[in-house]
Amino acid sequence: MSEPENTLGAQPPETREPPQDGIAGTTAGGLPAIANTVRFALGEAGVVRGARLLAKLNQKDGFDCPGCAWPDPDGPRSLAEFCENGAKAIAEEATDKRIGASFFAAHTVADLAEQSDYWLSQQGRLTEPLVLRPGAAHYRPIGWDEAFALIAGELAALDSPDEAAFYTSGRTSNEAAFLYQLFARQLGTNNLPDCSNMCHESSGTALFETIGIGKGTVTLDDFTKAQVIVVIGQNPGTNHPRMLTSLQAAVRAGAKIVTINPLPEAGLNRFKHPQEIIRLLGPGTALTHHWLRVRINGDVALLQALAKELLEQEEASGGVIDRDFIASRTEGFSAYREGILAQDWAVLEAESGVARAQIREVAELLRAERIIFCWAMGLTQHANGVANIQEIVNLLLLRGAFGKPGAGACPVRGHSNVQGDRTMGIWERPRPEFLDALARVFAFEPPRRHGLDVVGTIRGMRDGQVKVFFGLGGNFLSATPDTEVTAAGLRRCRLTAHVSTKLNRGHLVHGRTALILPCRGRTEVDLQGGAPQFVTVENSMGIVHASRGAVPPASAELRSEVQIVCGLAAASLRGRSNVDWAALARDYDRIRELIAQVVPGFEDFNARVREPGGFYLPNAARDGAFKTPSGKAQFTVHAVPRLSLLPGQLLMMTVRSHDQYNTTLYGLDDRYRGIRGARRVVLLNAADMEEQGIRPGAELDLTSHFRGQTRVARRFLAVPYDIPRRCAATYFPEANVLVPLEHTAQKSNTPASKSVVISLAPSRASEANRTR
Repeated sequence: MSEPENTLGAQPPETREPPQDGIAGTTAGGLPAIANTVRFALGEAGVVRGARLLAKLNQKDGFDCPGCAWPDPDGPRSLAEFCENGAKAIAEEATDKRIGASFFAAHTVADLAEQSDYWLSQQGRLTEPLVLRPGAAHYRPIGWDEAFALIAGELAALDSPDEAAFYTSGRTSNEAAFLYQLFARQLGTNNLPDCSNMCHESSGTALFETIGIGKGTVTLDDFTKAQVIVVIGQNPGTNHPRMLTSLQAAVRAGAKIVTINPLPEAGLNRFKHPQEIIRLLGPGTALTHHWLRVRINGDVALLQALAKELLEQEEASGGVIDRDFIASRTEGFSAYREGILAQDWAVLEAESGVARAQIREVAELLRAERIIFCWAMGLTQHANGVANIQEIVNLLLLRGAFGKPGAGACPVRGHSNVQGDRTMGIWERPRPEFLDALARVFAFEPPRRHGLDVVGTIRGMRDGQVKVFFGLGGNFLSATPDTEVTAAGLRRCRLTAHVSTKLNRGHLVHGRTALILPCRGRTEVDLQGGAPQFVTVENSMGIVHASRGAVPPASAELRSEVQIVCGLAAASLRGRSNVDWAALARDYDRIRELIAQVVPGFEDFNARVREPGGFYLPNAARDGAFKTPSGKAQFTVHAVPRLSLLPGQLLMMTVRSHDQYNTTLYGLDDRYRGIRGARRVVLLNAADMEEQGIRPGAELDLTSHFRGQTRVARRFLAVPYDIPRRCAATYFPEANVLVPLEHTAQKSNTPASKSVVISLAPSRASEANRTR
């Protein structure tokens, strides 16, 4: 198959505007958060529509925020049960701007590729299905039936179902996700990559091996009962702002918060709850009791250092670790203890970047009875991401911190239903018992061979083995590593199709034929046959609850995710499926009846999810029982990763700005870090800058180094920042081009976007401009 001619626009265009001067924030929330909430939500959606949406956001009779997966209170909820970034997410979806046939007739794909990601998103909601035919310069309207027939034809022409990949975003509802995986498996493939592969796959892998479930073990109520909460590799002020309310309540109840992070983050320093009007002018609540400024990927060394301090105290005086819990409910302690006590303190201090005196202070706190560890992608996106999480489990096991109130493991998920998608079977490596249930309920034999995850899908497209790519939500191109390799793979496909609400760069880097299928958003009413439907989601703490749209759809042409999946399946599986796809699209209760027959914990699904607030899924580890092969939790032993950098090299991690949620850009500011108006920036230690002769604001080309390969990202502006020596931070997706496809976490295969070795050089583009 010849290569398509589309070779433009894989990366966001280079910005030439210097960042505006700003002061890094020291407090999250407060009046600025209120002002931004009003500006975004009411400005984009209009005063009446915006206020109506905010009143229903995260309410028991309303809709779930399409942003993060932080849970809502089980009991009464405030009138404003949302955060600044949740309001931005609602504004993004509920905007009154629209783009349809006339917009695409006026703009070629090549022209659109020259625009920034922010500009693309700001054009408005998609209103009708669109097709880009081979050799065409413009997307054109296409009917839904014709679009489904086109996809069905391409799938039928494949030599094997495994030549197709079906990607899923974490915003997909439980109902759509269940039908999507059913369709893919009836088609004959387990190629179901999803956004979990790029974020918390390391968490699921680590937890399942050690405690028998790939989910967290705490509830929201546990935060008010905890004595110590450790927040490691996470920035809740930007990525999960409502978590700050829980941390504030925990501090007021007497908890101590330990922050472990390379960067100081305003949201973990102080917090002003926007709803506490009388306190808005005060200093806010101080959250962090201890900040350990770990260097990038120094977490294994630091966590082992904390364990070593506890074990040495146990050896000296006893009464430090929970020996009864360890003896009765765990395995592997002897090997773990021996390995930790043998560690060299000098190595642990050097590799973590944290002095022993600070380690000792935090270890003293960890002698508390009720401890919660929270983490996010700062731990999971390393080659040793699974080891990072398992070292947390080791510490929790030492203290017997499972099966008791105020204690446990808390991986904080990103997308609002990313955990639910996995529960519904969106996984390239399904467990046999799940496939057995599908076979029993639907009378077919599902494929048993493992499919492709995200990295495997990119390789498959690159190598010509995956020829059809279908994305149910998300922005695959911008979310994935190694941008140019991903783009080359997409261009080799016969067909790329994306279910989306708004235009994004993934639509502009396409296969021979490309489709954009516009869907209704979480905020919008879903009427089928005149009857209102609702969907369900699962949050970070295993609560399944209903979500009901509140406003009319942006266009009469939009279809729900469920309708789109059913239409796709009916057209592609004609004569090969006993499922009445049309009936399922008309009545979502029928979908939930099927889920109840397949997925454990969903018995009597339709009745239970109609209870206000929904229901908790079973979680044995939360109750102190471990569904491992031996029935006991597992201690694990890991080597300490050693940082090995050549002179002039740094270890880079990618991060989000405050005006961003995953690949969606709400604006160009990072208020809490004091950066405004620019995204192609690299945060550097001032001493490293001086050593390399780099002035603030200098234009730099960043080169990543991996197994003899180099990748270059051009024209990044140097910003001095409070970051450990030999470390650097950049925003994604701008820096994703530097992340090697083959650089992934052991076992989970998650891209190691937080451990990229780079070097810096004056920008060649800047030098060329000066020469001219």
